[in-house]
Amino acid sequence: MRAARRAEDLGYDVLAVSDHLGGFSPVPTVATIAAATSRLRTAIYVSSTTLYRPRVLARDYATLDQYSDGRVEIGLGAGYSRAEFEAAGLPWRPASERVDALERATLEFRKILAESNFQPAFAQPSGPPIAIAGRGDRVLRLAAAHADIIGFSGSMPVPDGDPLRLADLAEIRDRVEYVHSLIGERTHDVEFAIPVHRVLSRGVTGPITDVWQNEVRLSAEELMDHPSILIGTPRENADKLRALRARFGFSYFNVMESEMEAFAEVIAELRPVPTATHRGS
Repeated sequence: MRAARRAEDLGYDVLAVSDHLGGFSPVPTVATIAAATSRLRTAIYVSSTTLYRPRVLARDYATLDQYSDGRVEIGLGAGYSRAEFEAAGLPWRPASERVDALERATLEFRKILAESNFQPAFAQPSGPPIAIAGRGDRVLRLAAAHADIIGFSGSMPVPDGDPLRLADLAEIRDRVEYVHSLIGERTHDVEFAIPVHRVLSRGVTGPITDVWQNEVRLSAEELMDHPSILIGTPRENADKLRALRARFGFSYFNVMESEMEAFAEVIAELRPVPTATHRGS
């Protein structure tokens, strides 16, 4: 897995794979990533709990945790693509039912992680961190109560099952403020995650598209403030990420594969410079 080794060499902390029809099967892919690397954590971002029985899914994650020597992260979501369900020959369930399934799976995973006799056992003593991703009130309430990593989709409201589109900053701010209103004493125990769709240099011309291939129709000022679009030098973008952390609490940035090389220069700006140590004679 050249991409996995490259991500590790570039200084990434986690390499996540998606779980979508048309892509590689996530479980063997994560196992292969783990075998090809030594430090890199890995994840499925995210497993649609509408499609899997919780204990079967937990077995797969426990297996991956063993294969990776404790470097796996659990990702759970309700599923959002009607087209994928139909392509798989599965009935498209209403959002309320899909979120019900997500809630059941989340509670079952927390129960499993507390069990001392679950087999195969997880390699991480307290179990892998759980990420829950979405944008709706019920999903974010569930994440605020139970997730270690709260994934904000960064998408705008669309009819249920329709393709997603990038939200503007006001929508993202509203979703973050909603979670802050719920999270209480867990503020310092969770990470806030947001996707990074594009990493671009100043002076870019032509249309900018989001990861769903929609043209991003935001003003230049809005683009400069948006957490999912980075425009500038690596140092400017590193400063922007620090500002986003201070403003919103974002500390976990999901960078699209197409932007991996460009964002690596931002990582270099974010990493502390090692201090030379001199031994006395």
